[in-house]
Amino acid sequence: MCNRLFGLNAFPVDVEVSMGRGKPQFEIVGLPDASVRESRERIRSALASLSIALPARQITVNLAPADVKKVGTMHDLAILLGILVCMERIPPQPENRCFLGEVSLSGHVRSISGVLPMALLAAQSGIRELFVPEENAAEASAVGIPIYGVHCLSNLLTHLEDTARPILRQQPTYVPQPEDYQDTLDFADVKGQQNAKYALEIAAAGGHNALMIGSPGSGKSMLAKRIPSILPEMTAAESMETTQIYSIAGLLDSGKPLMTKRPFRAPHHTISGAGLVGGGTIPRPGEISLAHNGLLFLDELAEFDHRTLEIMRQPLEDRRVTITRASGTVSYPCSFMLVGAMNPCPCGYYGHPKRQCTCTDRQVRQYLNRISGPLLDRIDIHVQDVGQDIPAFTEITEDALFEKVRQIFSYSLHNETISRFRRMMTIEQFRSPELAALYSRRYVGRVLDYHAGIFRALIAAGEICSEDPDTLAMLYVAPVVTLLGVCDRQPEREAECLERLRKHVGLFFRMVHGKTPESGGDDGTAR
Repeated sequence: MCNRLFGLNAFPVDVEVSMGRGKPQFEIVGLPDASVRESRERIRSALASLSIALPARQITVNLAPADVKKVGTMHDLAILLGILVCMERIPPQPENRCFLGEVSLSGHVRSISGVLPMALLAAQSGIRELFVPEENAAEASAVGIPIYGVHCLSNLLTHLEDTARPILRQQPTYVPQPEDYQDTLDFADVKGQQNAKYALEIAAAGGHNALMIGSPGSGKSMLAKRIPSILPEMTAAESMETTQIYSIAGLLDSGKPLMTKRPFRAPHHTISGAGLVGGGTIPRPGEISLAHNGLLFLDELAEFDHRTLEIMRQPLEDRRVTITRASGTVSYPCSFMLVGAMNPCPCGYYGHPKRQCTCTDRQVRQYLNRISGPLLDRIDIHVQDVGQDIPAFTEITEDALFEKVRQIFSYSLHNETISRFRRMMTIEQFRSPELAALYSRRYVGRVLDYHAGIFRALIAAGEICSEDPDTLAMLYVAPVVTLLGVCDRQPEREAECLERLRKHVGLFFRMVHGKTPESGGDDGTAR
């Protein structure tokens, strides 16, 4: 007996061998594919390596059930042993024994894919002894039935012939070692990036999907690669389920046959739809299934093919992908945490405090629109401006805060494009929420985001009570916009405006350190 695999679904295959008079030939029936039919030559050569010649008789091998297509090389070992039983070279084998493995021309037994799902089926079917390739023995030992690893045919035949003194030893059950759980990349190693780390910690705690937007080199990929280290450890059921998928894909490490760490998959943006969700004549698991119970990281999200990304919409909802082909239908689990990373614009420096963006507004909109609304709706947490961190409150000095705002103020004031746009806007336009957001982000510079970031952190720390950090930020940024307007009309007043800007920054600094404008400052400034 052997097993056959179709997706995650395995079913038993009985190998029946008939040897009779007639024209010498070796036929395999029962809907075999090319790899199964080619086993005739592998078996013939393997027996020759043992100095055993096939008899000049008509040999017929039937793989039952005959109405289901047989695929793969895992039937080789069972077919060879069935022939040897008919030749009376070995005794008949009991029905509670199962044999899996590919036979090489030299008589060795090669490893195969999908051993774990087939071993689970064998245990459920009442199999008492399972013989598998030596490289797959540790993987199969997790199911809890006696497993024997076979290195070569000579050892197996000796074991089966002399039951009193068996040659093969039972494979001990694989037990993961403590080092198998260790992660090489630790989230605790990240310095700074407080806003991004806080958002990703929330995403990891709740299993939320997240999208990071930031300029090149800001640390998006570095953060994503360390997220698995803060995810909870896999349960036994999750480990077994994930291991089955990797076993089917042939990606298991023979030294660590059981998945103990949550998988991290990061496919290139040129991946096809079949590579992402799975496919093929016999559907194989794609990247979303290989990331099951782990993390799928899509770097340069906007560069992925639009249709490829849209394929993920249903699997993200159902946590399972169903692939239908002419050969049948396969369902693979795909419960994963999706983390995307992308630049804010084609050049990557939109809104950067030091580098000027060279993209037009239309180019920025077209770039961001590559990610559809329904897909964005499935991403719960959006982290903007990764890498442009707000310093800790205790590290902020009034001079450093003023220097930061002054640089942004001067850039916004003297940049010709920004000044032209500012002069074109009317008061009514500025009061429009959409235009105000565009103006504050692109043409006032980083002042609003800098203030809003500090307000968000203060709210998260419980220092102030508010649910709208953006409105608070706009309140404190409004005088900056006013001063820009004054300098536009009267350039000679720039020095005066900078002095007023310093006083405004002083008010904000005292607010950050616990003295709000309502309570007044130490110098008696207006409430």
